[in-house]
Amino acid sequence: MTISHAGDARRSTIPTDVDGLTASWLSDLLRSAGNDAEIVSVESEPVGSGQMAGSYRLTPTWAAPGDLPRTMVAKLAIGERAQREFAAGVFHNEVLFYQQLAPTLTAPIPLCHAAVISDDHTEFVLLLEDMAPSVQGDQIIGCTPEQAHAVALAAAGLHAPRWCDGTLTLLPGLALPTHDDRLLMDSVLGPMADAFRSRFDLSGREAATIDWLVATAGDWLERDPRRFSLIHGDLRIDNILFGPDDSVTIVDWQTITLGNPLRDIAFLLATSLGTDDRRAHEREMVAAYHAALLAHGVTDYSLDDCWSDYVDSLIQAPMIIVFGCGAAMPTERGDRMFTTMLERAAAAIDDLNPGVLS
Repeated sequence: MTISHAGDARRSTIPTDVDGLTASWLSDLLRSAGNDAEIVSVESEPVGSGQMAGSYRLTPTWAAPGDLPRTMVAKLAIGERAQREFAAGVFHNEVLFYQQLAPTLTAPIPLCHAAVISDDHTEFVLLLEDMAPSVQGDQIIGCTPEQAHAVALAAAGLHAPRWCDGTLTLLPGLALPTHDDRLLMDSVLGPMADAFRSRFDLSGREAATIDWLVATAGDWLERDPRRFSLIHGDLRIDNILFGPDDSVTIVDWQTITLGNPLRDIAFLLATSLGTDDRRAHEREMVAAYHAALLAHGVTDYSLDDCWSDYVDSLIQAPMIIVFGCGAAMPTERGDRMFTTMLERAAAAIDDLNPGVLS
């Protein structure tokens, strides 16, 4: 087991439920990450609505006063081992993100106090900055155009600093898709789409969207992107914290990958805005995002290319919906969320790729 910034430090166990986050265990983790601090007691309460991991606000009592946070948020792998094994890759990605990638970006991201992950990546704990009084967005309700605009601008601080940066491919688990990746996806997408269809009563347009996804995702994934960057992969309102001053913070970095950056923007606007708001504002939002990229130093990228990439990337929405639904523990809220997102995404695909759902 490895602990971030901790050299040869080791732990015999990593908790997979909040009861294991004891004062002594947390103190050891913080010390292993270079924090000279001891917790004598800790209280916890659940926060967020994560589908693949649990998050808890911790209120520690510190042994000695100092420059220490009043609260922290602990994120950890939960659920049965089989589910954690299925999600091991995304757990690895999130720890990698906070350890090695977050410091290179300008996007608004919580500070990571400490992290630990098991060798097989089925167990992990992150101790993150508590962004309260910021509140999580609600994917089912959706967001306002102003909120979506703010998130799109924040995403430019994720994409631009590592724009077409080939060194990203040297990090474990990060690579542009290969033919083998396409074959792997083809082998699982069909069965997962069938499971999605059997779980939900889909309308004609939503059902056609799933059919279109299965028919075209392989070719789309394997196509060489003309431009790439680190992308969030699941950039939607449930993964955004909104501050009382209208600031935004991007969280839930489990699905990072390399790809066309407009995959994030397409997924955000297609699934988090109501259809009427998206139709009215998406062109101006893509233009604002493009301007932010240029302000961050991106060159040789026209607004027309940006819009074309946006339209081409709409397939990200049904792909993440189908895979996310298959990976998450079924819940009433989760089911409502996935069907709401698909309804919005199907409308966007139909609007901007006329005829593909016929």
